[in-house]
Amino acid sequence: MGEPESTAMPEGFTPVVPFDECFDAQYGLEILSDDVEGEGIVRGRVPVCDVLLTEQGFVHGGVFAAAAEALASRGTALVVMPKGSMAMGQSNDTNVLEPISEGVIQVEARVVDRGDDAWLWMVDARAESGQPGALSRVTVAVRPMPPQATSGL
Repeated sequence: MGEPESTAMPEGFTPVVPFDECFDAQYGLEILSDDVEGEGIVRGRVPVCDVLLTEQGFVHGGVFAAAAEALASRGTALVVMPKGSMAMGQSNDTNVLEPISEGVIQVEARVVDRGDDAWLWMVDARAESGQPGALSRVTVAVRPMPPQATSGL
């Protein structure tokens, strides 16, 4: 794995919200790798900092859900956008398993099913020690891209 990158989409795609202003940038998500066409895996990490912690000192469950959604949506979009479709979150079921309070959260999203109208992902978030942090099941809808949206690609 090389240097982390932003969650920017394929070359030529201009997001509505620049990466440095989007939510993923605010909580610190970094993309480590994506091999969606091959193994169907997207990896990322989130450095733990004070603003991510609850009053009890643990990473807020919303951070796990957000990272899972971002990785699954990115993995789907990287494949379907060049084919004229768009990816959008449909459901996210995130279960926090154990509290994490420091270090870096390692997140791995694996595609389970690549349907014509939705992709299903399982996302595993762990502490640096390997301790489980959260497990998410994310469904990403695949819809035809409106004609005016394809001109930016």
